[in-house]
Amino acid sequence: MFEQTIDFMNDILWGKLLIYLLLGVGLLFTVRLGFIQFRHFGHMFSVLKHSRQADSNGISSFQALCTSLAARVGTGNLAGVAVALYLGGPGAIFWMWLIALIGMATSFAESSLAQLYKVKDDDGNFRGGPAYYMERGLGQRWMGVAFAICLIIAFGLVFNAVQANAIANAAQVAFGWQSYQTGILVQLLTGLIIFGGIRSIARFAELIVPFMALAYLLIALVVVVANLSELPAVFSLIFKSAFGWQEAASGGLGYTIAQAMMNGIKRGLFSNEAGMGSAPNAAATASPYPPHPASQGYVQMLGVFVDTIVICTCTASVILISGALQPGSEVSGIELTQMALGNEIGDFGKYFIAVAIFFFAFTSIVANYSYAETNLIFLEHQHPRGLQFFRCFVLAMVMFGAMAELPIVWKMADLSMAFMSIINLTAMVLLSGVVVKLANDYNEQRKAGKLPTFDRSKYPELDKDLADDIWQPEVTSNHIDKP
Repeated sequence: MFEQTIDFMNDILWGKLLIYLLLGVGLLFTVRLGFIQFRHFGHMFSVLKHSRQADSNGISSFQALCTSLAARVGTGNLAGVAVALYLGGPGAIFWMWLIALIGMATSFAESSLAQLYKVKDDDGNFRGGPAYYMERGLGQRWMGVAFAICLIIAFGLVFNAVQANAIANAAQVAFGWQSYQTGILVQLLTGLIIFGGIRSIARFAELIVPFMALAYLLIALVVVVANLSELPAVFSLIFKSAFGWQEAASGGLGYTIAQAMMNGIKRGLFSNEAGMGSAPNAAATASPYPPHPASQGYVQMLGVFVDTIVICTCTASVILISGALQPGSEVSGIELTQMALGNEIGDFGKYFIAVAIFFFAFTSIVANYSYAETNLIFLEHQHPRGLQFFRCFVLAMVMFGAMAELPIVWKMADLSMAFMSIINLTAMVLLSGVVVKLANDYNEQRKAGKLPTFDRSKYPELDKDLADDIWQPEVTSNHIDKP
């Protein structure tokens, strides 16, 4: 009965509400920001070039990007793409691309808002995210509390169980390890990092994420280059399936398009998290360069592009090139990705995916915890009480995830993600005028040849809602050297 209720709610939220809400909000920001993800595509890389600078209060923009990528680049890129292909067919990949391109504008908006309304905790670290801009920007703490509780359940607990399960399954397939052995290993490594706090997490992400992403892209590139002649057929199949042209003759057109769209968008969101309200928690912890909230919006926008357009496309290409996706087959998830790579590069592919999913999913566990920590501190009014107990609870969920069979947990993850997204997207629409102000202020300074710097005194309507010790001149400029 419980599982049927979860299924019913997921069908309503994903099938009849969230898909249209996500696309609608993404299109709203795409239009209101003047197609910023396309017009300013090159500027994302310009901002990234100078993103290694930080101060004593925040981590660097690059560390914040790596932390958010650590959460984004996980089972969604390996297992999630395979699930989307299995349930929605090759056309699901087109809808993953579409939600990513539109979601880049959404990501810009939510990360810029998180920077604007950030605060300092008792230890002097920057904290922020949707819960904070709901409280400060909208004056609705109850809304922030509802979001924070959803995020803590989803990211601190459910998603970490899902990631641990993916690690355990991959290790069992590749090395024959027992689930409890993998669970203990992941528990120990997670504890070593999360008990070190937000800066420890940021340093870990900065070191590991670029390495693991490049290693995976290199292997995928080897497969693609070896089968270069098949690539046009793969992309043709994706586009034809997305619009039902491939299946039109069978009479199943409507069902095929609906399944491709729903699974592509759902798994695309699970992977890149645009609009969900998770990545802004990392974005808010940075001391951005240029010293303006919008600059972190550009950096986080790049994260969506890397996650879905680059990494997810590599996974989809390998699966479709290999021929591992067969009608009627019951092989799905990480096993499908392992089989696909194994078909192309032998047994090494099976072992490589096991190692890759370990790093991808493990870094997701660490980053997911950091999001939950920020929202727990929000509930405690910036006082980090209760963190030690919560960290132990997270480690217990890691072991549970490694040991349990998880179809119901995947469904709970979808449901919690849906509630988070609805709350966050509602707040973003209500604050869309603020996002436009930030983007215009930033780009007017760029056009004038100035280093974009946020001056809160120019916007008294915003100034009254900002924390007293945030975005003051000595905070936003003295630590920065001009490039």
